[in-house]
Amino acid sequence: MPKGYWVAHVDVDDMDRYKDYVAANAAPFAEYGAKFLIRGGPKEVREGQTRARTVVIEFRDFATAKACYDSVAYQQAKALRDPVSTGDMEIIEGYGD
Repeated sequence: MPKGYWVAHVDVDDMDRYKDYVAANAAPFAEYGAKFLIRGGPKEVREGQTRARTVVIEFRDFATAKACYDSVAYQQAKALRDPVSTGDMEIIEGYGD
């Protein structure tokens, strides 16, 4: 079964308050088996435009990735992120098994 992924591009306006979101998202990510593949880090934009941070999170499957996002615990964490960042995020089904 193909894995599911969150792919996010984020600009953070207040890193100190963003850390509250990071702390709050730990529980739902653990519950849904999230695995960070990319979490910020150095990068080179070769084409187009993007935001300051890129985050890629892997889940067991597409349904689990969606369930994590829709969970009450993650939505509570997201409420901490929304006022201090701007971003684009999509949930994508992986290719193959």
